[in-house]
Formats: sequence, structure tokens, C-alpha cells
Amino acid sequence: MSNARDHDRVRRSYDAVAEEYRRRIGGELADKPLDRALLAALVEQNEPGAPLADLGCGPGHVAAWLAERGVRPVGVDVSPEMVALARRAHPGAEFREGDLLDLPAEDGEFGAAVALYSVIHLHPAELRPAFAEMHRVLRPSALLLLAFHLGTEVRHLTEWWGHEVDVDFRFFEDDTVIEPLRAAGFAVEARMERTHYPQEAETRRGYVLARRLP
Repeated sequence: MSNARDHDRVRRSYDAVAEEYRRRIGGELADKPLDRALLAALVEQNEPGAPLADLGCGPGHVAAWLAERGVRPVGVDVSPEMVALARRAHPGAEFREGDLLDLPAEDGEFGAAVALYSVIHLHPAELRPAFAEMHRVLRPSALLLLAFHLGTEVRHLTEWWGHEVDVDFRFFEDDTVIEPLRAAGFAVEARMERTHYPQEAETRRGYVLARRLP
């Protein structure tokens, strides 16, 4: 299992690329029809009036998209620079600094949650405790949407868009994600995969939609 040093490497790496990340990724949903459809399904099934968590929110573009559709998003990210960017760019949403293993939220605070490519920085042994935290902050029967890169490799970057970084991107097979998800108290309702869009890194993408059990 990883330790605080590993999470600090992720934090410092995303701090370093935050502005460039926002510039390159901040408008990505315009070119991702499947992602928009899945997010729309999450919005439709979110408990009325309940906040919806965007876990690993980056510069806040997904939270902003959710806010435009009438929900109250709360973005959470490990990178202080990302959170600062998100707050400046999207004042209509709430953003908090926090780790997936220790979410800054009350028990049962959220009516749904999305975690797009945020678990990819966790060690496999950290998935179950991360999902247990998601279970804690979700209301009974709330939905969780996950997205991740499919495979078994680990890509380590020391340079990213001209910035010095030290970060691992972990690819997971479906069952590597689904087994700890079920063990943490979720029932899987849908799973799917797609190839990359032209503007994306050339990886296959996995999606899992799961419901928190009471």
C-alpha cells in the first residue's frame, strides 16, 4: 500500500501542471458525448436538492457542467492549485481540498458522486479504503460513477507538458476495481468501455456505475 509520500508526489505534480491542465483539459466535455450522457444520467438520479460530489475535480470543469444542469456540485481535489483555479473559474460551485482516502465531507452528505480518472493514482490496495470513504459520504442508494484507464500497466511521468513531475498513472482491469467496490458496500449496475477519442491519450477507458447499498 502507498503512504503519505506517494500522495504528496501526486499533489505536487498536479500543482505543477495545474494551469496547463486547465488550458488543455478544461473544455474536454464538449468532445466527449458518452461522458456527458453518463453524467446526465447521474444528474437525473441524484437525490433532489442533495449536493453531488466531483471527486478528483481538477480545475472544476465537470463540476461547472453539473452546476449548469441544476445540481449543487462539490468538487474535491488533492491539489491546492487545482482547487484555487476551480474556485476562481467557477464561483457558482463549491470546491474543497482533500484526499480520496480522507474525504472532507460529512457522513451521507452527497446524493451522488463522480470520480473521473481520480482512482488511477491509487495503489490497488488503496481502492477498497477509497471506496469505503465514498460509501461513507454518500446517502443510501446513491449512485457513484467511476472512470479509469483499462489495463495493468503503470505509467510513470517525470515530465508533463514541460513541467517536472513525479507521478504514476495506474491502469486497472474491471475486476480490480469492481471487487473492492462491492466489498465496500456497492452494487454494480453498469459497466462499459470505449476506445479513446482523437484528442485523448491512446488508452481504452472503463466506466462503472454503482449504487451504494444501505
